[in-house]
Amino acid sequence: MPVEDHQEHDDRFEDRLGDALRHAGEDFEADRRALTAAGTARGRRLVRRRRAAIAAGVAAVAFAGVGGALLVPSSGDGHGQQSVAADRAIQSPPAEDDGEISAADLVRTLKGLLPEGEFREEQGRGVGLGPGPYAQVVYDDGKGGGAVAVGLNRVDPDSEMSRQVTTCPDRTQVPHDSCSTTTLPDGSTLMLFQGYEYPDRRVDTKWWAADLVTPQGQLVNVSEWNAEAEKDAPVSREEPPLSLAQLQKVATAAAWRAAIDTIPEEVRSPRAPTTEMAEADGAAITRTLVALLPTGVAVVTKGRPEAGYGYLVIDDGKGRSLVQINVQSDMSDAADELYGADPEILPDGTKVATSQGPGEKGGSGVVMWTVDTMRTDGMRVVVSAFNSGSQHDAATRDTPALTMKQLRAIATSAKWRKLIRSS
Repeated sequence: MPVEDHQEHDDRFEDRLGDALRHAGEDFEADRRALTAAGTARGRRLVRRRRAAIAAGVAAVAFAGVGGALLVPSSGDGHGQQSVAADRAIQSPPAEDDGEISAADLVRTLKGLLPEGEFREEQGRGVGLGPGPYAQVVYDDGKGGGAVAVGLNRVDPDSEMSRQVTTCPDRTQVPHDSCSTTTLPDGSTLMLFQGYEYPDRRVDTKWWAADLVTPQGQLVNVSEWNAEAEKDAPVSREEPPLSLAQLQKVATAAAWRAAIDTIPEEVRSPRAPTTEMAEADGAAITRTLVALLPTGVAVVTKGRPEAGYGYLVIDDGKGRSLVQINVQSDMSDAADELYGADPEILPDGTKVATSQGPGEKGGSGVVMWTVDTMRTDGMRVVVSAFNSGSQHDAATRDTPALTMKQLRAIATSAKWRKLIRSS
């Protein structure tokens, strides 16, 4: 699945892990419903608002208990995240003996880059305590406190992860007010994002961020909120405290790049895996999905091409319906967790799991119907349909535009195998 922005404060940590941490050996447990519903078992479902934070070590900002390695995202059942954030936080005042550049050093640098104001809730991690040094504070410029955090790490500047980190999300998947990506004079790529902590706006907490990747692979993430914590804190001001220009100034400060260069090799996230899993081309997935739709269904919107993933918004005359699909190769190692000990098995050996339940992102009245299949060679095809044109919006119809029988026909089509073979 694609980027997303939906979970409660204790989302499962694995929902926010990308390929870098997977290859670094992070190991987490995921529940079977999450695996079935989500549809990306190799960290391919990179979550926009978490992706850069995790890669950069912000650990989703552990101000007040906030809120895939091998497997995938959670169904939003509310288990497993808060303790992770707590484990990663270094409580105020920051430790002084945690590396060549300590948490206290990073916090002082962050405070020095912010306009004049008051600071509290200072936390951080230095470069010697594992991957992902970070600093975070509550900053008050006299108009109310706002959480501000910066995270640092290294990535391969030519990797898919780097491109994902600095690519603006699709509005169908991640509602937001503005987003831009620019190339700076030194060749760095900078993304500036203005969005919301909760896509359904049940709480009007705003989340703004700057993500920078340099040609040398230095990764800097700066995030801020118009509340004193990312989650579970009342809105304390109309906007986050820093303007986009100020966010850019903080993210591009030379001090962060110098700190990243001191991260010991043994605690850095790997710059690139030695091999990559074969994935179908996103544009080809979308074309194939369109070709497999039943008659009488009109395509309203096609999603942005993404390796291994595609989505459509369709309308059968009864309202819009989001349909999304993941096509993955070599997923045999996750079969037991995905399909259980006694799965449905088709005559050709394909394993099948189905589910019908609430939409995983919590839109009002939204339901998600899913057919999850795996061929004998480990190729996995997962198709989900919703009774809304977006998981973040309220339901616009009683049921998805595709029936479970139609979803099964799409997921079991032989056309998907051709995509994997040609990738």
